[in-house]
Amino acid sequence: MQQAPVATLAPASAYPRAVLFDLLTALLDSWTVWNAAAGSEEKGRAWRAEYLRLTYGCGAYVPYEQLVKDAARNTGMAGTAPDALEAHWDELPAWDGARELLQALKPHCKLAVVTNCSQRLGHRAAALLGIDWDVVVTSEEAGFYKPDPRPYRMALDRLGVPASEAAFVAGSGYDMFGTSAVGLRTFWHNRVGLALPNGAPPPEQQAPTLAPALPWLQSFASIS
Repeated sequence: MQQAPVATLAPASAYPRAVLFDLLTALLDSWTVWNAAAGSEEKGRAWRAEYLRLTYGCGAYVPYEQLVKDAARNTGMAGTAPDALEAHWDELPAWDGARELLQALKPHCKLAVVTNCSQRLGHRAAALLGIDWDVVVTSEEAGFYKPDPRPYRMALDRLGVPASEAAFVAGSGYDMFGTSAVGLRTFWHNRVGLALPNGAPPPEQQAPTLAPALPWLQSFASIS
């Protein structure tokens, strides 16, 4: 097999020192599992939208599992839907290209997860990617849900990397409120074509797939 010319490879100094990821939307296809637990895509989208509304509105941590149940009740879901979601939690599929992106970055960057989830479920979900994470921060550990700046800052502190030398790969437009407050340059993996929330700063780059994330990160230092 012919090797790529050395000239095409990004120098190590061009990468950020660390890349932080949203987990349940940027790397894992949680939409599919939510829809299956709800019984249809329409019901799943409504349930997930209500959960996001509750999550991004509460700030200080309220048990994740309780928010999922509250959102199900508010949208008329069957009482069994939250249990079905958790029963299939370890089947959350990775988006195409997610594992490949992480493996490509691992030799060059510290890798972290910042997720709106309980510690129990967040660490289980992070393990599904098959990567040796440097840091996993859940909202339960931080005491606050994103986009409050504290979960992002906790991850940066644990990594020992300043925000100016790190990047964030978001799965939700709401992340932009938090990453802009912290000073994290952000790539939005906008898989399902959501609109940027009102008042949210735009990401540096967005795409419906993860494919453009690697070249963006490979040239991170040159476009800072």
